[in-house]
Amino acid sequence: QVQLVESGGGLVQAGDSLRLSCASSGLTFSGYTTGWFRRAPGKEREFVASIKWSGGGIYYVDSVKGRFTVSRDNAKNTVYLQMNTLKPEDTAVYYCAVRVFGAAQYTYWGQGTQVTVSS
Repeated sequence: QVQLVESGGGLVQAGDSLRLSCASSGLTFSGYTTGWFRRAPGKEREFVASIKWSGGGIYYVDSVKGRFTVSRDNAKNTVYLQMNTLKPEDTAVYYCAVRVFGAAQYTYWGQGTQVTVSS
């Protein structure tokens, strides 16, 4: 059974940093992609960043480029999202998800972690 658990969210001020973690278990295969998404109040879920199991294939939504960095430590089965220079518009519930190799959609999702950025 695949489980994804996010952690590291919290309440911070604009300009601060946070590092989110996504710990996985039950992923007995390689070659998958891990993505970070977020859902702000009253808005649709939005793609934030993704990284392949190899550590390559890194993508970001334009609004976080230069501020957020996605990375992974496969030995720890953990993917990170380093978020710097946070803005109030980054306030959202952040989710990690896994897309298996060759799949069009993300299949496995975590429960989310709240990030609140005050101005």
